[in-house]
Amino acid sequence: MGFHLEEWEVAVYPEVLEASSGNGKLFLIFISREGGSKKYASVLAPGQHEGLGKVGDPGISSWGWNLDGQHSTYHALFPRAWTVYDGEPDPELKVSCRQISPFIPHNYRDSSLPTAVFVYTLVNTGRERAKVSLLFTWANSIGGVSHLSGDHVNEPFIGEDGVFGVNLHHKSAKGNSPVTFSIAACETQNVSVTVLPSFGLSEGSCITAKDMWDKMVQDGQFDRDNFSSGPSMPSSPGETLCAAVAASAWVEPHGKCTITFSLSWSSPKVKFLKGFSYHRRYTKFYGTSEKAAQTLAHDALTNYKRWEEEIEKWQRPILMDERLPEWYKFTLFNELYFLVAGGTIWIDSCLVDKKRPNDQDELARIKNDVIKSTETKVSGRGEEVSRAMTTTTLNDFAGVEFDDDENSTSSSHVSEEELMVPLKRGYTDRSYQTYEVLDLGNTEEDVGRFLYLEGVEYVMWCTYDVHFYASFALLELFPKIELNIQRDFAKAVLSEDGRNVKFLADGTYGIRKVRGAVPHDLGTHDPWNEMNAYNIHDTSRWKDLNSKFVLQVYRDFAATRDTSFGVDVWPSVRAAIEYLEQFDRDGDGVIENDGFPDQTYDTWTVHGISAYCGCLWVAALQAASAMAHELGDRDFAETCKSKFLKAKPVLEAKLWNGSYFNYDSGSSSNSNSIQADQLAGQWYTASSGLPPLFDDFKIKSALRKIYDFNVMKIRGGRMGAVNGMHPNGKVDETCMQSREIWTGVTYAVAATMILAGMEEEAFKTAEGIFLAGWSEEGFGYWFQTPEAWSMDGNFRSLVYMRPLSIWGMQWALSLPKSILKAPKINVMDRIHVSASNTKFFHHETGVRRMATKAKCFGDSALNCAF
Repeated sequence: MGFHLEEWEVAVYPEVLEASSGNGKLFLIFISREGGSKKYASVLAPGQHEGLGKVGDPGISSWGWNLDGQHSTYHALFPRAWTVYDGEPDPELKVSCRQISPFIPHNYRDSSLPTAVFVYTLVNTGRERAKVSLLFTWANSIGGVSHLSGDHVNEPFIGEDGVFGVNLHHKSAKGNSPVTFSIAACETQNVSVTVLPSFGLSEGSCITAKDMWDKMVQDGQFDRDNFSSGPSMPSSPGETLCAAVAASAWVEPHGKCTITFSLSWSSPKVKFLKGFSYHRRYTKFYGTSEKAAQTLAHDALTNYKRWEEEIEKWQRPILMDERLPEWYKFTLFNELYFLVAGGTIWIDSCLVDKKRPNDQDELARIKNDVIKSTETKVSGRGEEVSRAMTTTTLNDFAGVEFDDDENSTSSSHVSEEELMVPLKRGYTDRSYQTYEVLDLGNTEEDVGRFLYLEGVEYVMWCTYDVHFYASFALLELFPKIELNIQRDFAKAVLSEDGRNVKFLADGTYGIRKVRGAVPHDLGTHDPWNEMNAYNIHDTSRWKDLNSKFVLQVYRDFAATRDTSFGVDVWPSVRAAIEYLEQFDRDGDGVIENDGFPDQTYDTWTVHGISAYCGCLWVAALQAASAMAHELGDRDFAETCKSKFLKAKPVLEAKLWNGSYFNYDSGSSSNSNSIQADQLAGQWYTASSGLPPLFDDFKIKSALRKIYDFNVMKIRGGRMGAVNGMHPNGKVDETCMQSREIWTGVTYAVAATMILAGMEEEAFKTAEGIFLAGWSEEGFGYWFQTPEAWSMDGNFRSLVYMRPLSIWGMQWALSLPKSILKAPKINVMDRIHVSASNTKFFHHETGVRRMATKAKCFGDSALNCAF
């Protein structure tokens, strides 16, 4: 999704976008009443700022900053926002700006476009005509190293349909591809558009910011001849090159007028530190030329009304739902900001074949002729596992560009899926190779690949233990993207990267990615290929990731009823369950934690059986059994049901204390703490339409305990749910995370309450996050919701992924028909358990006959390679 500059900048460059007023990216207004007796001019930015009004300054401090903000308001309902200037600076003119981004659920084309529209409505409440000129200024800059490096060029344009503007061509630093901004306005019968292609902020500029201001105050417009000026001279080092688009109109007494601007940017390539480059999703529709920015600006101005209609159609049912509190409605939509501001990268398919065959025979020839199978042995958890490896001849890699010979020789096409081939340990550079294939299926269904950061401070792509919470937003709004993320992790489960990594928590060494283990993340510098950028702990020993994978896959499968998806990922589901079984060390059916923080709470130590990981494990067994049953893998369905029936009573016996589940089965001082997230497995179980894990009494009792203690004992419920609370009513101070309030976990707890029929408690719980984070009386974290805050309001990790879990609440309030129409008969009752079925076994089953695409027919799913 390419609508916000924060997304564009974080994704492409290490430099920080300087979109502040100090860099000339602003709207200004100039008003002249008929007869010339009244004139007003101001930057449309309320408040006074340090350094403004310097005498003789040629920069923007020379402009008029005349709004005090007392009559200016801002309203946000992502992906739209409204700024209203009620009588500022002209007491008889009401100005409103409506900002629109094409974030449209289930629209995988327009939602990828890097553009935004600003619609100004001018209402003249006076008795005199008013000439109003609005000015949109923009700096030719992306901040950072290239900001003042020079050689940047601005160029005016006259487009179709009355769209006029300026293109700002930016020469990036460090070998990155150029970037082009386009700012434009739409000329109509009543609106005249003029431009100033270039001005500067310093004394040496041919035209300074002060010169521009004076010109607008005097004339309210620029010279029409500017359109024929051609490209500007390249900027000099140290010079900030800016541009402006002015739109002017007469507004009759008690009349109304609309002026529309657009902003777009063309940044076709995403380049990662290890040298791989990809084309962004929007290039599928607009190409890679710098001219795409101008075309995008035009299309935004001609299509925004349709976008708004689609957005309103999506949002209206929720906004009109009288069951829902008002604070919830706008917080629900506004938390979606993270999907575009969270470092988002949305690329076109990894491979864009330059010589795409035109007939099925040619496709078949490619598919069959280039493949050569070999055998290799890889090291996996101390044992030699024989597996089949597939290699091919090098083919066109049009969607990916390589900056060195090493990269260009390490990628090829294989049969059907991406393959990561581990080599021997000890390689000094790459101890694996990446293999990509052209999708031979329906390209119309291809929605590309999607990455988003855990947070702007934790720079790891698609952190999976956190995506577990956030994924409800993508499943609800962009389900094809969600399924593709799950496919990426499914492939990763069956891969191994044997390079040594040092783990910071204990100083030990291990391999980067263990086969069968779900990775913590898709990487940082080489996503999809070099996973597990997280290196505090060895996450192959974490007890939540594999269960979370199984639960997410089943939920997505149940919600979409996409059998192809189910077949694609099924071998990885089996592998994930089988891998996790090793942590049931005493054979009682429940996995044990290993006395270190081996789950998403990575500073909170766990001993023995835990409520969090144990509940996830039991839920995963039930989900895997149900999915196996639906796909026809009868033996595995029986196995998982047998495990489930064995594990469930053990978990309850070890942890249930009569009112909630203890934190863990250990003997530490916090083993009987009340963990807010103790029913995470039940949350997913209910969200997927599966039978509850526990008796209704136990579920509601535990949630009531959490509500009474973790929520209401923290400032009367006005901050969210604290992670850990002792049964004596004191906060668990075991570690930083036990005493923190996690925003996303609070939303998840609220969702679990809704599914348990406790809506009043759910909204009270979630409202604490709104009050502390979003309300005017709170800590001011709007559009940067952090991972956590303490009871005194100090935050940790701003702009974080997990708060998207508020969409888990909406999911619970409006379960999809595919979930609601699930068979009324308990699916687990349909699965027969053989008396001898006590271990995993792998006979030929229905799903294996179906899974021709997955190519997984070995004796064990764990040994099965794509």
